[in-house]
Amino acid sequence: MTAQRCDAAVVGGGLVGAAIAWGLLRRGLSVVLLDEGDVAFRASRGNFALVWVQGKGDGQPAYTRWTRLSATEWPGLRDALRDATGIETELHQPGGVHLCFTDAEIDERLALLERLRIGAGNHGYEYRLVQGRELADMLPGIGPKVVGATWTPYDGHVNSLKLLHALHRAFTEAGGRYLPNARLTGASAKPHDFRLSTQAGEILATRVVLAAGLGNRDLAPLFGLSAPVAPNKGQVLVTERARRVLPMPTTFVRQTGEGTIMMGDSKEDAGFDVSQSPDVMAMIAARAVASFPWLAELNIVRAWSALRVMSADGLPIYAQSRTAPGAFVANCHSGVTLAAAHAFALAPMIAEGALDPMLAPFTPARFDVPAAA
Repeated sequence: MTAQRCDAAVVGGGLVGAAIAWGLLRRGLSVVLLDEGDVAFRASRGNFALVWVQGKGDGQPAYTRWTRLSATEWPGLRDALRDATGIETELHQPGGVHLCFTDAEIDERLALLERLRIGAGNHGYEYRLVQGRELADMLPGIGPKVVGATWTPYDGHVNSLKLLHALHRAFTEAGGRYLPNARLTGASAKPHDFRLSTQAGEILATRVVLAAGLGNRDLAPLFGLSAPVAPNKGQVLVTERARRVLPMPTTFVRQTGEGTIMMGDSKEDAGFDVSQSPDVMAMIAARAVASFPWLAELNIVRAWSALRVMSADGLPIYAQSRTAPGAFVANCHSGVTLAAAHAFALAPMIAEGALDPMLAPFTPARFDVPAAA
């Protein structure tokens, strides 16, 4: 079988890889997208689908700015994908709220958001506390146990399955080569000269982007890179369609464009176990009903668990190999939020062969701290 040649090979067909691959194609590169297939963990198909800025970046203002940039660019991503494919990603971006059940939670949340505002400097960071009648008007049906909520104007939500579909269709219809069931089995890496062995044949590329989620941990060393990531399990419950409308998303309850209610936001260090836990599901349901008592009248129709791709500090990982320039790694747990940044900002950097200094805080070198004697 003759090896396929391309300007860039992207390893990983989820939201991160597909957004980058499409972005590279838009820069005029020939691109091959390698997808392991449905044997992968597929965080892209199990996420909560928020475009979320609120609360992100405590202690690292660069992450706040990166998520802000992506949230700002999201309407452009929606429009570009709709124009290219006719697929509506269902972006709704009215701002988002984080619900608090005690005065102590409010104090903690306000302190966090104030730190983010100070860290944002001239970039600005808008937030406010909403309580009482204003909160009841903002979120009809809110429960009496909710004593307040914080609101920021940057947040929203989408249909993540339609987003993934749109990215893949836009990529292939623009001439990108999509190879399913093409797990990377080996590689040789020289500066701007990469030979990839896959289940679908050999690929020769001048650039390689590792966007394989949890798989990057094992793949990165093949290219002189590092991706110290680990799984973090989240569980999601979905109700039948509801007539009542939630006008905006919250951190752990949102209403989809189809009318169903999604409930989630659990965080579990359970390794690669993707089973569901009745106790965690009960906790998710109880918190949702405490937030919106009318949810107790609805039936649960679907439930699943999925694995987030987490670094030790929760921040993304972006880097170019020093020993094999042209090889890049991209990891994050916010593939929906950062899709616009990956397509419109990161992909052009990769096409040009250098990451912008704005991404310097996200190199894996930050974890290379010598142990104390």
